[in-house]
Amino acid sequence: MIERYTRPVMAKLWSEDNRYQKWLEVELLAAEAWAELGVVPREAAQQLRKNARFNVQRINEIEAETRHDVVAFTRCIAENLGEESKYLHYGLTSTDVVDTALSAVLKEAVSLIQEDLDRFAEVLRQQAIRYKDVPCMGRTHGVHAEPTTFGLKLALWYSETRRNIVRLARAKEAIAVGKISGAVGTYANVDPFVERYVCEGMNLQPALISTQILQRDRHAELMTTLAIIASCLDKYATEIRGLQKTEIREVEEPFRPGQKGSSAMPHKRNPVNCEQVSGLARVIRGNAIAALEDIPLWHERDISHSSVERIILPDTTTLIDYLLVKFTGIVKDLLVYPKNMLRNIDKSHGLIHSQQVLLKLIEKGLLRETAYDLVQKNAMRAWEEELPFRELLSQEPLITEKLTAADLDDCFDIRHHLKYVDDIFAKLGLV
Repeated sequence: MIERYTRPVMAKLWSEDNRYQKWLEVELLAAEAWAELGVVPREAAQQLRKNARFNVQRINEIEAETRHDVVAFTRCIAENLGEESKYLHYGLTSTDVVDTALSAVLKEAVSLIQEDLDRFAEVLRQQAIRYKDVPCMGRTHGVHAEPTTFGLKLALWYSETRRNIVRLARAKEAIAVGKISGAVGTYANVDPFVERYVCEGMNLQPALISTQILQRDRHAELMTTLAIIASCLDKYATEIRGLQKTEIREVEEPFRPGQKGSSAMPHKRNPVNCEQVSGLARVIRGNAIAALEDIPLWHERDISHSSVERIILPDTTTLIDYLLVKFTGIVKDLLVYPKNMLRNIDKSHGLIHSQQVLLKLIEKGLLRETAYDLVQKNAMRAWEEELPFRELLSQEPLITEKLTAADLDDCFDIRHHLKYVDDIFAKLGLV
């Protein structure tokens, strides 16, 4: 991933140096396991642990000749060893090392993302409570529906984020496995003890069964989970972008001191960070499709997934880490305008209370169809002539015959729409 969208902690995790360090640890653990079995002299395993070193530049030089990264890696290490070098990579195939090491890196990457998600959930929790009782317009199809509160919007995001935390934990468990089972998964040239020993040392679980590789449904589960998280962030960012429109302006993403919105128009305050979130979420969703394509491989393995994963795994984990940190800051410092929310509620001339009038008329004895048509007729007139809905209703003989002024007042009381907000928050544990 390009530096612009990369946090240093994730860049270090996906560095070449860390990748080869993980490979080396798998190799050393395997040698120690063989020593435990009496196949490799214990002193040789100790010498490997003491002396095995690699140099990234030298690995690249050897790979330019061998066209094989693991061969280049083992030969680079062997250049710095004595007789013990013959026990390096003993009984292993390349993917024993590569897939097990990759799982270890992915597990660490997911741990970072879990921390990001936890922080995001906490900010959402705080902001939801802060704005719990701030009325705003609820919209369906982009059109005024009935009132809600801004806190309820944030509470919904909080609940969704809690589900994403659970999803990610499941995906982490699926990916946190290793394999040291040989060329086709039969352990023909490696004792299963070696696999158990290496996986324990790498803080992984041994795969119950493998071929030459770990099966890519595991990686696809992680990638699709990250795509869901990215899509949720896209959803939240899109909501903020919509509410930041000039004619709505109920919220704005933070506008930092010295920030400029346009090279031509000094007045501009654009939701550029939310737009960035929405844009990069598309990349993550696309990468998830690539991960799904990696599941079907030929027989016990081919290499068609490898080149794809060199891009999508580091890029996706790096991007979701960046986006979560970025969007957490947006929500934490979000600019919220309650007065504009009330002003927007009033823009529909009281039509937001139409269902209450409908239900009250039914309660007073009108057939639903009669009541609906009567309320709709006056609602359409309120829209078209920009007249107060309540005033039009009070001039309708059939309505005034059924409803008193007090009844209409009750229908137009916004508190009716918000009476269960506390109950919803209680269900979510937001107290």
